[in-house]
Amino acid sequence: MTRTDRPRPPREPVDGVLLLDKPTGISSNAALQRTRRALGAAKAGHTGTLDPLASGLLPLALGESTKFSQALLDADKAYRATVCLGVTTTTGDAEGEVIARASVDVSAAQIAAVVDRFAGEIEQLPPMYSALKHAGKPLYAYAREGVDIKRKRRRVTIHEIACTLLSSDTVELVVRCSKGTYVRTLGEDIGHALGCGAHLTALQRTAIGRFSLDEAHPLPLIEAEGLAARARLLPVDALIDTLDRLSLSPDDSHRLCHGQTVSVVGVGPGEYRVYGSAVFLGLGRVSDDGVLRPRRLVNTAQGA
Repeated sequence: MTRTDRPRPPREPVDGVLLLDKPTGISSNAALQRTRRALGAAKAGHTGTLDPLASGLLPLALGESTKFSQALLDADKAYRATVCLGVTTTTGDAEGEVIARASVDVSAAQIAAVVDRFAGEIEQLPPMYSALKHAGKPLYAYAREGVDIKRKRRRVTIHEIACTLLSSDTVELVVRCSKGTYVRTLGEDIGHALGCGAHLTALQRTAIGRFSLDEAHPLPLIEAEGLAARARLLPVDALIDTLDRLSLSPDDSHRLCHGQTVSVVGVGPGEYRVYGSAVFLGLGRVSDDGVLRPRRLVNTAQGA
């Protein structure tokens, strides 16, 4: 039986969140599609791209949980990166062509001092080899055509950064940063500040928001388990479970599920996870005048 002849699980609605440990060598979308096939899921999306060179935590939202993916896209992230000093590449990582070499004559103390300068709010120029779009086309597509697009520098925040000198020309960085941070660019900028250039040789994402790589499941395990791996899914509301919970009566649940507003008492303004009879209904926002409005509701018979 050929690979294409092998029976695949039927596609059906599967709801929940899977914390995947993406291996190197494949794109985030390829990891997503392989996981979706293994679980027999009709709909799925990931919550932040990892380059093929990178490995680590890739939360996947399946079914109804895709409605809440933005929460993780906006969350802080943590990485462990290996940086090679003295070599600059076209892409800022080991997949690119070498465009410059320089001797590395810096001490561990000098490297640490330069790395410390990148803590806090900094500006980055997004790399050409990135998925950012210009006129509807990703920058990497222009880069492959030899076209350089003018880009604006963006402000990001490096909450924590630490370095360890692994050898005379190799540094390990441990970084916790805001969304939109390019660790490749961070490595390049550190190399530029040291006067020798640099590029990333390895990158692993270790955390997103409250989720850690320690909780993630390897892709080969998910594929080996197939449909049984559904038992590893977190609930639909996992991506927003840091929000306060708001429980409604059956009548108010019915109104909310039909797109109507609900008056609540003693509840401050803001976003809430909303439940009716212990069933998750979705995301709602309470206004200053105590009115709850639905923002994103899951498909449920609750309140119908």
